[in-house]
Amino acid sequence: MLARGGWVGHVCRRMIVGVHPLAGFDKLLHYRVPESLRASVAVGSLVRVPVLNALRLGIVGEIGAPPDFPLDRLKPLAQVVHPFPALPPDLLELARWMARYYACGLDSIIETMLPAAVRNGAGLKQEKRLELVRSLAPDEVAELAKRAPQQARLYQFLTQQFRPQKKSLVLARLDLTAAVAAGLAKRGVIREVALRVERVAYDDAVEQGELVASQPHRLNAEQEAAVAALGTALGGEKFGVSLLHGVTGSGKTEVYLRAIDLALKAGGGVIFLVPEVALTPQTVARLRARLEAIAPGHRCVVWHSHLSEGERLDGWLALATGEARVVVGARSAVFAPVHNLRLIVVDEEHEPAYKQDETPRYHGRDVAVMRAKLNRATCVLGSATPSLESYANAQAGKYRLLELRERVDARKLPHIHVVDLRVEALKQRAMPTLSQGLVSAMRDRLERREQTILFINRRGYSSAMLCTKCGHTEECPHCSIALTYHRADETLRCHLCGEQRPAPVRCPQCGAPEIRWRGLGTQRVEEAVRRLLPRARIERMDTDTMSKKNRFREVLSQFRAGRIDVLVGTQMIGKGLDFPNVTLVGLIDADISMHIPDFRANERTFQLLVQVAGRAGRGDRAGEVMVQTFTPHAEAIQFSRHADFAGFAAAELKIRKEFRYPPYRHLIHHLFRGPNPEKLKFFAEQWARLVERELGSRLEVRGPSPSPIEKIKDEYRWQVWYFTAAVTQVVPELARLRAAFKWPDDLTQVMDVDPMSLV
Repeated sequence: MLARGGWVGHVCRRMIVGVHPLAGFDKLLHYRVPESLRASVAVGSLVRVPVLNALRLGIVGEIGAPPDFPLDRLKPLAQVVHPFPALPPDLLELARWMARYYACGLDSIIETMLPAAVRNGAGLKQEKRLELVRSLAPDEVAELAKRAPQQARLYQFLTQQFRPQKKSLVLARLDLTAAVAAGLAKRGVIREVALRVERVAYDDAVEQGELVASQPHRLNAEQEAAVAALGTALGGEKFGVSLLHGVTGSGKTEVYLRAIDLALKAGGGVIFLVPEVALTPQTVARLRARLEAIAPGHRCVVWHSHLSEGERLDGWLALATGEARVVVGARSAVFAPVHNLRLIVVDEEHEPAYKQDETPRYHGRDVAVMRAKLNRATCVLGSATPSLESYANAQAGKYRLLELRERVDARKLPHIHVVDLRVEALKQRAMPTLSQGLVSAMRDRLERREQTILFINRRGYSSAMLCTKCGHTEECPHCSIALTYHRADETLRCHLCGEQRPAPVRCPQCGAPEIRWRGLGTQRVEEAVRRLLPRARIERMDTDTMSKKNRFREVLSQFRAGRIDVLVGTQMIGKGLDFPNVTLVGLIDADISMHIPDFRANERTFQLLVQVAGRAGRGDRAGEVMVQTFTPHAEAIQFSRHADFAGFAAAELKIRKEFRYPPYRHLIHHLFRGPNPEKLKFFAEQWARLVERELGSRLEVRGPSPSPIEKIKDEYRWQVWYFTAAVTQVVPELARLRAAFKWPDDLTQVMDVDPMSLV
């Protein structure tokens, strides 16, 4: 008993912490905290700790000693990186939930939550400034002018300034050396101070043409009802999710802005998520203009992967220290260290872009809901075409449904024309890129100085090169897909692995010159428009043309300013953007997303058609949409003509329920990759039998089978599907079986919970 009492006293005299090291393994390691560091250590602190023979970063997960371990053998903690927790308690708890739900390591989640600039210790940008410390008496000034005239000049200049001045600019302006400033500082007259210079992303939004109304718009009755409901939810300080379903142009953004105002006035913080980086400048400009009008002093931090390391670090510090309480960005912004989080807005919540396609494979929308729950905050999911999962939750009463059925100012929804490309091909005696009706409508808009958007969800010039004589198709040697032809540089490229080669003039198989392009891409559409409308100012937006930083903003600003007549692009221009002068939208090939092996194909096609059509007629002029398709009678196309979401959802959910697909059960995708297809098939089959035997009563196993794209980057791919009603009950068991299974070294496996793509 005495010995045990002595051990307890020994523990009390020491501070022991459990750390999650970012070292590639999921283990909690314990360390002694030196006395000099104890005041700055807390749960969530970012620290450096010795692991083997190197110092590694880690997050403090708990404070307390490990059971049954000799404390004298514990290594000391080396450094506390920041004087405040890098991961607040809610984010640490969220990370643990994600590890359980998405079947991934806690260290990979923590690395995702903390920007690389924070983890890598990217330096703060500091600026040296000169500040006047004391004023000199007239006789002292005269003496200084006599003995050190250069110092006197510097002194006289600084006496006329109201704040510290940038040292380099002052010395350059007065043509002085650093020694002059040092001499004056030595006399105790001035001092040199180092101030942190914050690198603010999109600080020039107004200069770039992102002009927005800073004063609140007048709300219509539906908007007022939605704002009142959100105000009640925010006032109650209880967790709740609201699905804001509003037709395109119905003023959902104005509802978000009013809710943000309410959250800020209550002393809370706000996270605003957008699906695409391209949408960020427009959203940032609106938020900053509104905050300046309604809440002067509040700042809006931008957060996404296209920022520089310095911009990300400074934005993170502004939020982590409480200097800023509003953040807007792509899916990773859900991990921003916002103080007193009261509101999370997920705009265009249906977008697949919210799902991360690499470990950890989280869904930003679902993580936002969980983070709101941990903070007893309000989460608003907004969309004109909600995901069927969210809509089913609203129907079941889990989410509150708020509807905006009318466009603002009683503007009409655009009129949608469906063009049957089978008939058009007979008219033109060839496979058309642009129908005659669409070309005529584009010419009409050009004459009226109105703008047109043309959308096709495939970049490049053509989807394949095909020999019409022998049937040979140029395929990627590393992947099971055809190479895409890019006419701008006469190359064939693989959009999966990056393989690139010169486009052949003759068929490599038979030598015939009859090698032709098959299918459409953004380049081919752009070329057709230039040929048919030679006077039009045309710009193309896809990942090939938007690789330069800020190129998104430049093109969108030019389009908004009316310096572009026709904008051709992929999905990055199909959602959320607001261009009042756009009166015509053309969907070049509405069938691309419909005929893929995915149970969500119809849902995505409907969402795409409605969202792209919603870009038309958002100003005072009426809008028109032309949809080119080979399957005009498909349900997704017919329901989209009238923007009938309720009708489409009812029909699609009936089918999903019959086959017990999401949202009626969860889906887990297990992918196996390796260089040997026979070996891959053997181990996938052995694994599927094991899971069926051990967990067959709790889940349904389908497969294994080859993936739709059987090979990518020289690795063959097989897959197994699990259907279950309870992810959290099944995933830990799958993880346990996976850890005990003897996998070959050359086989890679990936488990994806709630996948958004089945190919």
